[in-house]
Amino acid sequence: MLEVAHRHSPSKMLDSSAPAEGQAYCQQTFCGNTGSMKNAAYWGFSVSVGLAMLAGVGCSNSQRGARPRSLAPSSMPRLGTVDERFQSYNVEMLEVTGGRFWKPYREISATQKAQTTAQESGATPTGMDPSLYQYRPPIDLSHSRIRKLAAALGPAYVRVSGTWANTVYFHDSDRPTPKTPPKGFNGVLTRPQWKGLVDFAHAVNAQIVTSFATSAGTRDARGLWTPEQARHFIQYTQSIGGSIAAAEFMNEPTYAAMGGAPKGYDVAAYTRDIAVFRPFLKQAAPGVVFLGPGSVGEGGVLPMSLNGGMLPSEDLLKATGPVFDVFSYHLYAAVSERCASLGPATQTTAAAALSEEWLSRPDKIDAFYTGLRNRFVPGKPVWITETADAACGGNPWASTFLDIFRYLDQLGRLAKRGLQVHMHNTLASSDYGLLDEQTFAPRPNYWAALLWRKLMGTTVLEAGVAPNPNLHLYAHCFRGTPGGVALLVINMDRTTPHDLELPTSGERYTLTAENIEDTHLQLNGKELKLGAEDDLPTIAGQPTGSGSLTFAPASVTFLAIPQANSASCR
Repeated sequence: MLEVAHRHSPSKMLDSSAPAEGQAYCQQTFCGNTGSMKNAAYWGFSVSVGLAMLAGVGCSNSQRGARPRSLAPSSMPRLGTVDERFQSYNVEMLEVTGGRFWKPYREISATQKAQTTAQESGATPTGMDPSLYQYRPPIDLSHSRIRKLAAALGPAYVRVSGTWANTVYFHDSDRPTPKTPPKGFNGVLTRPQWKGLVDFAHAVNAQIVTSFATSAGTRDARGLWTPEQARHFIQYTQSIGGSIAAAEFMNEPTYAAMGGAPKGYDVAAYTRDIAVFRPFLKQAAPGVVFLGPGSVGEGGVLPMSLNGGMLPSEDLLKATGPVFDVFSYHLYAAVSERCASLGPATQTTAAAALSEEWLSRPDKIDAFYTGLRNRFVPGKPVWITETADAACGGNPWASTFLDIFRYLDQLGRLAKRGLQVHMHNTLASSDYGLLDEQTFAPRPNYWAALLWRKLMGTTVLEAGVAPNPNLHLYAHCFRGTPGGVALLVINMDRTTPHDLELPTSGERYTLTAENIEDTHLQLNGKELKLGAEDDLPTIAGQPTGSGSLTFAPASVTFLAIPQANSASCR
């Protein structure tokens, strides 16, 4: 984890089988009569996520202009595949142990001074303002709600790492927990806490990804990393029936100083550490995939010299050689308002959330890191082991409907680029959590993740070029349906609808919200909410016919085509 007034939208979408009043509404809204601009503005802040909307449009092509582009799902070529656990998530190590994490925006004072005890300072990443953090007790991973909701996203990876994992001491004993961490550490992980995580992973069909402590307390008199703590950690995991699927040596070595590395830690020190760690890992846990380097902060807007300087990934990879089984990195296209002191160039805004500039930032960052992969570990898979809308806990709108655009667009575009695994930060902490950290209630991005999991398979297709630059198209094979195709269509235009034509009938699942920054939403006009026993609602599609269809301004639409007869998906 890098420390670093809206109008209402209609809840229905119209097709060629809509009643006459629906046709009239579409004509009033989109077809160019005297009320079109007024009604288009009404749609301007609408957001809808739907599966299919396959049948038609309420306005004729002569009214709307040229014939819409016809898609051909049956012949979309295969680009590649993603991991079955492609869509995954993080639970920060600090959530497991309890500690000081990002303070909610409502509790941050613009004039608050960094006044803290020495103990609190030690629990704050180097160079960061302690006033931006507040204490959180350990997360309750035994809670039935979080387990039900996480299980619905499975199979997945759950990564337990983050900045605080670099400095945590594993108390491998049933004796009382020390009141303060041993020298050279900033936190303590107990056996019951780690067992709770392992039990959670079993319950929700998640495989564990992690990293290891690398702070001064893990080192000998010469400053070399020693595997004692890591060995205890791995052995205890195995003793309770758990396993680690993949691991990075440390969290974000590009900002090692901020992550608690010893003073003066440099590329040479990292290289020496890797020379010890890799053979240890292969001997202690032969089946664990060695991920690395797990870098962050390059190829984008983040400041290169943040808090004590940077160790460039290129230098790390040159020095270590091709040691990693999988190339990993972290992706943050901005830092949140909490860390605005890092400069305006690191920021974004809610107004920019549908812009091409914002949504395309992941392409630039991925191009940078895959370029390094190609040079230093060619052919290795690429995983993003941590990502969200913005570093420093996420922006205020990360927990609202507005961030669905980024969340789904990033999944679609990076799958096309060949990414194998995408781990969102976090499952249930801070503003960027998929779930509310206090109640574990689903946020909009959770529902988006659930629909992706339900519909988008592991085979990635080429959907073709969209007819308008404000329309983004992504295609996968339809999950669990041989020959079926699922499309994701994102209309970033806040004022103008766009049309496409599909040859085959299917189903649609339309999510709408009263306001674009709402935290509640509807599926096909009915509010999505948990049942009395925290059961998920039925996620059922609405049948539609074939033909031309309209994508409302500022909308995101899944198109599910079970009968596409795709040769790439058989």
